[in-house]
Order: sequence, then C-alpha cells, then structure tokens
Amino acid sequence: MVPSDPGIPQSPHGPAPVRRRRFIEALLGSGFFLSAAAFFYPVLRFLVPPKESDMGSGSVIAAKIGDLKPNSGKIFRFGSRPGLLVRTTSGEYKAMSATCTHLACTVQYRDDTREVWCACHNGKYDVNGRNVSGPPPRPLEAFEVQVRGDEIFVRRRQES
Repeated sequence: MVPSDPGIPQSPHGPAPVRRRRFIEALLGSGFFLSAAAFFYPVLRFLVPPKESDMGSGSVIAAKIGDLKPNSGKIFRFGSRPGLLVRTTSGEYKAMSATCTHLACTVQYRDDTREVWCACHNGKYDVNGRNVSGPPPRPLEAFEVQVRGDEIFVRRRQES
C-alpha cells in the first residue's frame, strides 16, 4: 500500500489524488519540454543554416533587347539569387550579382549617378561591379553577357 501524503486529504474512494498529481506533473513536464523546444529550434536553425542551392543553370535569359534603354538597369533572377543587368550609356551590357558584398542587401542601378548603389549602407559600385565607396569589402561578382537573337543571356564567368 502506498503511504498517503499528509498534505492531501484522503478520499474515501481510494487513490484519486495520486492520479491527479501525476497528470499535473505530466502536463507541467510536457509544457517545459515544449518551451525548451520552442527556444532551441530557432537557435539550431540559426547555427546550422540550410544548404544553399546552386546558382541554377549556367545561363539564364536576363532580358530581351528592347527591355532596357541606355543608362538603365534591371534586376533578374539568376538561380536563387538576384542579378543586375545594366545597359550603359554607350549601349554596352554589363551583368553582375545584385547582392551587396557588405550585408547581402539587393543593389540597384542609379541612372542619375551612373553607379550601382546599395541602399542599406550607401555602398557604391561602378558599372563593372568594382566598389567605389562605402562599406562593401569586395566587388560584385561579374557575369558574362551574350546577345543571341533578341535575347540577352547571362552566365557565370568561366575560370581558366
């Protein structure tokens, strides 16, 4: 026979207080477990980021010939990341990654200054992707541009 707890009044019907106590202990234990899981899951997701997908295929269609006026730019998708296609004032096409090398903000082409600009911390790049001023530590990744028919293809530069 289980000794009775002096703080719990005895029921004339038997062990009911012990069953309620175990139920409350299980409820509190599962609440503690769920609270710990809710805290540690985001911490683990931060410490172990998901695998980054590749840049996709080697070449993408960034635009059509008539899409860009001289001295303008356009953001396009290159795999899972944004790319920037710029048509210079001379009509030449330049393509580069649109992810700032400082804090990975998306950059944009400014036609008034003829520079690529990051709005997060006022980082500036020239139309070749080289950093001009601001906090970006490295130039933007440059891509190759090919015009085939009326489509503009962009692909990663091949290491030789």
